[in-house]
Amino acid sequence: MDHVVVVGAGLAGIRSIEALRAHGFAGRITLIGEERHRPYDRPPLSKAVLLGETDSTVVDSDLDALDVRLFLGTAAKGLGAGVLETTEGELAFDGLVIATGATPIRLRGEGRQHVLRTIDDAIELRSRLVPGARVAVIGAGWIGAEVATAAAKAGCAVTVVEGGEAPLAAALGATAGAYTTGWYAEAGIELRLGAVVGSVDPDGLTLMSGTRIPADVVVTGVGVRPAVDWLKGSAVELDNGVVVDEHLRTSVPGVVAVGDCANWWSRRSGRRMRVEHWDNALGAPDTAAASLLGEDAVYDPVPYFWSEQFGRMVQFAGCRDGGRLILRGKPESDRKWAACWLTDDDRLAAVLTVDRPRDLVQGRRLIEAARRMDVARISDPAAPLRDCVLP
Repeated sequence: MDHVVVVGAGLAGIRSIEALRAHGFAGRITLIGEERHRPYDRPPLSKAVLLGETDSTVVDSDLDALDVRLFLGTAAKGLGAGVLETTEGELAFDGLVIATGATPIRLRGEGRQHVLRTIDDAIELRSRLVPGARVAVIGAGWIGAEVATAAAKAGCAVTVVEGGEAPLAAALGATAGAYTTGWYAEAGIELRLGAVVGSVDPDGLTLMSGTRIPADVVVTGVGVRPAVDWLKGSAVELDNGVVVDEHLRTSVPGVVAVGDCANWWSRRSGRRMRVEHWDNALGAPDTAAASLLGEDAVYDPVPYFWSEQFGRMVQFAGCRDGGRLILRGKPESDRKWAACWLTDDDRLAAVLTVDRPRDLVQGRRLIEAARRMDVARISDPAAPLRDCVLP
């Protein structure tokens, strides 16, 4: 293998290049990025950048030392046999890493919708968050909560519209998500649950019920779609992203996929998974690089993500999949608490922590080890999770 092309200049793309070099690949590497910015981190966009703490989240990586040809402002258009079609022409390759990420979903309507995916998105939105501005945030998920946090801190009048019965219901389930409802009122934010948006208008929102919500700024945070349209018609199998095996190999030899666009097979869960979080973009490239170079590597992490919202550090690890919910502490009154989900045979499947980082670290290890838990002890927040394991 002489030439590897990496499509996508985000964290997953840059870590793929580092992994290729770490595994001994000495050939040519070309990095294709649709944006004109050097590779940067995305999690700070809804945190430090939106809060005005920084204007740059460039990834700390020495591209010159890695000996990479960098093509910015260049988008992938199609894929043939050993040839990548781009807006700047064709590139032949021996190996290909697909790391094109995902694109935000927008709702119908003629009004302007801000989304938060790029550094330009974040800086533009930040300029609109001024004292007194009426801000409507669609979606009370991870991004919606973080945007609402920043807008409230900026002195905006914030309304969050959520179609589900609780914040974070899609990620945590309605029961656990409901424990975060009070955070909105505490921050002076109006939260409307069970409110489905009919259209985004020039002067605000119209709900399906006919209710109007006036707004100067509308932010849509209802999810993303994998950015794989450019692969349609190619030999790469697509289904909710790029279909890859446990080694992150696609249906085409010499082509792997990583990050938000990769739908991989998990041995641990016995199903396919596509995880849209920073930890996946950080960890998957090592397996993808190894597989591309002929090594036998398997990607099967315990999914992990975090959010900083309303002055709290919220962390989650695992796959809850409808398991039994057990609380550690009292969310209604405790500033710090956690929730655990157990399988039918009392193994820890997932853990959510609010300002309890030790529970997260210990819980993630217990999920990896598939240990059976003492159900009675887990509910005691004073008992370390590692001590709640059955002999």
